[in-house]
Amino acid sequence: MDVTGPAELLRSAAIGAADFEQEIERLARRGESDLERVESQVREILSAVRSQGDAAVRRYVERFEHRKPGALLLEDYGGREALQAQSPVIREALELAAARVRSFHERQAEQLKSFSYSERGVELGGRVTPLSRVGVYAPGGKARYPSSVLMSAIPAAVAGVGDVIVATPAPGPEVRAACHLAGVGAILDAGGAHAIAALAYGTGSIGRVDKIVGPGNIFVAAAKRLVFGDVAIDSIAGPSEILVVADETADAAIIAADLLSQAEHDEAAYPLLVCTAESTVEAVRRALPAQLADLPRRDVAEASLRANGFALVVNDREALAGVADRLAVEHVALHTQNARELADRIHRAGALFIGASTPEAAGDYLAGPSHVLPTGGAARFSAPLGVYDFVSRTSLIAYEAEALAEQADPITALARLEGLEAHARAVERRTLRQD
Repeated sequence: MDVTGPAELLRSAAIGAADFEQEIERLARRGESDLERVESQVREILSAVRSQGDAAVRRYVERFEHRKPGALLLEDYGGREALQAQSPVIREALELAAARVRSFHERQAEQLKSFSYSERGVELGGRVTPLSRVGVYAPGGKARYPSSVLMSAIPAAVAGVGDVIVATPAPGPEVRAACHLAGVGAILDAGGAHAIAALAYGTGSIGRVDKIVGPGNIFVAAAKRLVFGDVAIDSIAGPSEILVVADETADAAIIAADLLSQAEHDEAAYPLLVCTAESTVEAVRRALPAQLADLPRRDVAEASLRANGFALVVNDREALAGVADRLAVEHVALHTQNARELADRIHRAGALFIGASTPEAAGDYLAGPSHVLPTGGAARFSAPLGVYDFVSRTSLIAYEAEALAEQADPITALARLEGLEAHARAVERRTLRQD
């Protein structure tokens, strides 16, 4: 198959062109997913698992995963043996990745502490407590993702979660090894919406969890949205995405490599570029076909580029940062002079990869921060997965009698302003000693 022509691989619009603002607005709305088209099917699955438990999960594993499951919940999943069976190179890489992810999140945990203080007879505080039981979804369709296990389960373990369950279909030795390194207690041998339902509602063999995290396909995303409220979730993950931010000093071949590193994830991925020169776009277009030619997942990467690859050309560094903030992309790679200074101007990104020597792949595997990041523009209001996703917070309030008496008038005034007389009387019964 011939590689698509360069212009088709990376369409573009320049500032000042009639379609520039239209294209930015279209890209800014890329997170508007079509979950509704699968919602009725997912509701049926959720309902069946909720009422029929293990039997329904087994039925859906056979129907959708085309295999007969053994035990659904694998508590003795052979993780240590799976790790030892890996080649030395892979074993050492997994161990190093686990150590770095754990080290980063241990530092993050230091910022999550309970606190208390007193003022004029009122003791106030906040208590931070780990969740009891968490489900981690690890995709198992188009590729194997032991890295997703490390990036999701280790922050939960560092937070102090007592029981971490990984849901993944037909877990291979790499995933089992990663589960062992992450301290996972058990594996749910199922994927898709039926796995989400089992985690959310519980079955005969699977206890319900407090929160479900991790990315998945459209059925997983729809299921997570529908079970939210019965359990907590991290986010609704969409296709992977990268925005390369480049000036005239950037290396076009490296830009092309970074775009392809996301394009090969999924045909629906978004490989995006914003730069300060049309010549950069042309150079990247020339570099892409050669790099695609021998890429094992060429068909996937090419489809992604053809559907969603786009370059925006702006006038200056200020506009580079402005576009990055408007798009609020999952991965933002800075290929510019003074990249660290530019990073300080960008406030809406899942993760910033600062400087041309920092590939997005480092963040996916080894750097330390979780690679579970907000997609589809959700970086406007959301954050990377972290230790803070696996704790609950409780406010602590304790009044001495004198302190309540001092504040009684404003409390009762506000209660009566809102028409809540019983609130006011609950204060007065304490302060006025009413019978």
